Amino acid sequence: MSAIKFYQHPGRFRMRRGAITAPTFAYETWGELDGRASNAVLIFTGLSPSAHVASCIEDPASGWWEDMVGPDKPIDTNRYFVVCVNSLGSCFGSTGPASINPETGNHYRLDFPVLCLEDVAAGGALVLDHLGIEKLHTVVGASMGGMTALAFCLLFPGRSRALIAISSAARSLPFSIAIRSLQREMIRTDPEWRNGAYDFDKGPINGMRLARKLGMISYRSAEEWTERFGRERTSDDHEGPFGIDFEVESYLEAHASKFIGTFDPNCYLYLSRAMDLFDATDHGGSLRQGLSRVALERAMVIGVETDFLFPVEQQEELAIGLKEYVPEVAFRRMDSRQGHDAFLVDMDRFRPAIASQF
Repeated sequence: MSAIKFYQHPGRFRMRRGAITAPTFAYETWGELDGRASNAVLIFTGLSPSAHVASCIEDPASGWWEDMVGPDKPIDTNRYFVVCVNSLGSCFGSTGPASINPETGNHYRLDFPVLCLEDVAAGGALVLDHLGIEKLHTVVGASMGGMTALAFCLLFPGRSRALIAISSAARSLPFSIAIRSLQREMIRTDPEWRNGAYDFDKGPINGMRLARKLGMISYRSAEEWTERFGRERTSDDHEGPFGIDFEVESYLEAHASKFIGTFDPNCYLYLSRAMDLFDATDHGGSLRQGLSRVALERAMVIGVETDFLFPVEQQEELAIGLKEYVPEVAFRRMDSRQGHDAFLVDMDRFRPAIASQF
């Protein structure tokens, strides 16, 4: 059984850098919409998750934010109607490079238009229209999802009363752009990528494996790697003089192997690039002018001390910028060793912070 639902938008969907015909948006919902449709919470995801943010009767499998969303949890589905939309450009039900182009009958592949996070945000707005939700209680996002949530507020001022942006930013810094650029190069230089025309049953496996490893390294802090693995040796048999010797190497290999085959390489490339392209200053010429558009009642911005993909100073910059235009702004600086991924694993710190906004 599956809780996934689909909305197919009729006609052309205009993107920032192109257009597509009749795109599909996959989403899931939890809880009940109240009579005034005033208790809706929209969650935008990071780069790789599906819309399955939490388990439910129809799909009891654990969601990617299982500890945060559900009955009597910080985002309480007994009180709120929660919607999570799979990003446009992804491969978990929404239209993306791996989808069939209805105009040609072939997969889009690299014919898919350049993707921007504003396009992902606009897709979320279309799902809300489909569900009859005019105004949100809160829009929430972490990492890429936080950038998308901010894009949503910039594109649709006043459509959400509140914003929660976690481990995110108004723009990517050169360091994080460089990391993602190298990940994309790993995929594109794999001979099996074939300029995006790979065999779906095979594809650039080695490129995806290396990109995932680099991603995993960047998602956690050096302190956590040391605390978690130290210099522990693995008991696995070695293959030649450069096989896996250390537990940390074994961990990275296991996670990379799990990722292969579950995420489409072209979708990964498009979404990764969309993170680099997003810049709130595009909405007015400066960050100040951009943030003047948001029309929020309140906002919370959360950063993590050990996050070097989106340094905590970027979250502080966003919070300071929002304070000029939003009546109630909270900034939380989390002292967590778990780096960029802390919002997924450090629940002792993140649950109380998120609950305080609901």
